[in-house]
Amino acid sequence: MLLACAFSIGFDFFWSPSAAVQAQPVEQTTPSDAIPEEPLHEPESDADAHAAEGAGEHHDEHGGGHLDPASPVLLAIVIVLMFAKIGGDLFERVSMPAVLGELVVGVLIGNMALMTGWHGLDFLQAPEDEQLKTTITILEQHDEAQLSDEQREFLSHPEEQSFYHAGAVLKMLAAIGVVLLLFEVGLESSVKEMMSVGVSSMLVAVLGVIAPMILGYAAGLILIPDHGWQVHAFIGATLCATSVGITARVLKDLGRSQQRESQIILGAAVIDDVLGLIVLAIVSGIIQQGANFNPVSLILIVVKAFGFLLGAIVLGNYIFTRPLYKAASYLRGHGLLVVTSLVICFGFSWLANIMGLATIVGAFAAGLILEHAHYKELGQKENIELEEALQPLSAVLVPIFFVQMGIMVDLSSFKDPSVWGLAAAITAMAIIGKQVCALGVTEKGLNRLAVGLGMIPRGEVGLIFASEGAKLKVAGEPVVSSGTYSAVVVMVMLTTMITPPVLKWSLTRGDKKKPAKSS
Repeated sequence: MLLACAFSIGFDFFWSPSAAVQAQPVEQTTPSDAIPEEPLHEPESDADAHAAEGAGEHHDEHGGGHLDPASPVLLAIVIVLMFAKIGGDLFERVSMPAVLGELVVGVLIGNMALMTGWHGLDFLQAPEDEQLKTTITILEQHDEAQLSDEQREFLSHPEEQSFYHAGAVLKMLAAIGVVLLLFEVGLESSVKEMMSVGVSSMLVAVLGVIAPMILGYAAGLILIPDHGWQVHAFIGATLCATSVGITARVLKDLGRSQQRESQIILGAAVIDDVLGLIVLAIVSGIIQQGANFNPVSLILIVVKAFGFLLGAIVLGNYIFTRPLYKAASYLRGHGLLVVTSLVICFGFSWLANIMGLATIVGAFAAGLILEHAHYKELGQKENIELEEALQPLSAVLVPIFFVQMGIMVDLSSFKDPSVWGLAAAITAMAIIGKQVCALGVTEKGLNRLAVGLGMIPRGEVGLIFASEGAKLKVAGEPVVSSGTYSAVVVMVMLTTMITPPVLKWSLTRGDKKKPAKSS
C-alpha cells in the first residue's frame, strides 16, 4: 500500500493536468515573430511564474515551493529497481535466469504508451544524445536566430531539456552498471586459468567466434541487404558472445561443474569473452571510420585492442595494481577495498575509451588482472572479500542496465514482418554457430553436443554487445535501426531461455541407462 501511495503521489505530481499546463512556454501564446532578446531565460521565468500563480494549491499539497531535480531520478530508480526485482523473481521461479525478467520489465516500461496509451512512464526513457548535445550548444550560445523549428519544439518542453532528465541519468547509471558487470566477469577469471584450459577449450572458443561471426554477417547480408555492411558486421559481432554465467549456473545446479565437458565449456566461454571483446573493438573501430577505412587502419585497430589487453595484463599487474593496494592498506577508514578496486576499474575503462576502445574492454581487463594476492592484506584488514564487497553496488546498478536495454526495444518495429524474419534467422545462426565450435573438442569419448549447447546462451554478454552496437553512428546517424536492435534482443532472450533445459537434457540423458547396464 505504501508503494501504491507513493506511485500515486508521483503520478499526481509529475503528470497532472495542471503540471502539464505549467510546462507550456509563453512562445505558444505569442506571435512567432515576437521573439524576445533572451528567449532561453524567459520561458524558464514564465514557467516559474505559472508555477507560482496557478499551482499554489498543488505545491502546498506536496510541501515545497520548487521541485528538487533529484526527485524524478529517485522515483525512476524506485520504479526500475522494484519492477526489475519482481520480474527477476518471477522468471527464477520458472527456472529461467533473472536477467530475462529484468529485460522483459524494461520492454514493458519502454512500450507502455504503445500498449496502453498511457505516457506516465515516458520520463524513464532517455532523450536522444544528439538532442541533448544540441540543447547544450544552444544554451551556451544564446543564439535564437539559429534555432530551427525542431529545436524550438524541443526547447518548448523544459522537462526534456533538463540536465537532470531522469531517463538520461538512468542511462548513465546503466553505463556504470555494465562496467561493473564486466569488472565482475573479469574477477571470476584469471590469466592463469585461461592459460591452463587446454587445447580443446582454445579451439572451441576460436571456432565459437569465427563461425557465428560469418553466419551472422551472411544472415544480415541476405535478409537486410540495403542496411549496409556495418549492420551486417554488427550482427556478426553480437553472435560471437557467450554468457559464461548462465551456463555455469546450470552446471552448478546439476552438480556437473567438475565434469570434463563442463571444464571445456567454462574455459572456452572465458576465452570467448576476451576474443568477443576484441572483435567488438575491431568492428566498432571499422564502422566508426566509415568511408575513411583502409587496411592499414584495420591493422592499427587490431594492434590497439591486443596491445591494450596485453599491456593491462603485463604492466597493470605489476606496476599499477600492487603498489596501489599496498598504499591503500596504510590508510585509515572504511571501504578502502571497494574504492581502490573501483579506481582501478574506472581508470582502466577511461584509458580504454581514450584509446578508442569500449569502456567495457577496460573494465574486463581490470578484473582479469586482479588476483586475490593483490588485495589480500586489505581484504583481511576489512574482513571482506572483494566480490562480496562489490555485491551491494552491482545489485543496484546492474539491473538498471538490463532494464535500460529492454526500454530501448521498440515493439512497434515488429509490425514489419522482416524484423520477425531477421530475429528467427539470427537466432538459428546463433545456435548453429555454437554447434560448429563443438568440433574443436579433441578428446575422444566426450559429449560434444553438450559442449555446443553450453556455448549457446548470449545472456548479459549479448546485451552488452548489442548496447555497444546501438551507440555506433556514421555521419551522425545511428548504424543500427530500432528493428535490427529489437531482433538482436529477441535472439539474446531465446538463446538464453533455450540453454538451461537442453543442456540439462544433454548432460543427463544417459544417466538412466547406466544402472541398467551394471545390473
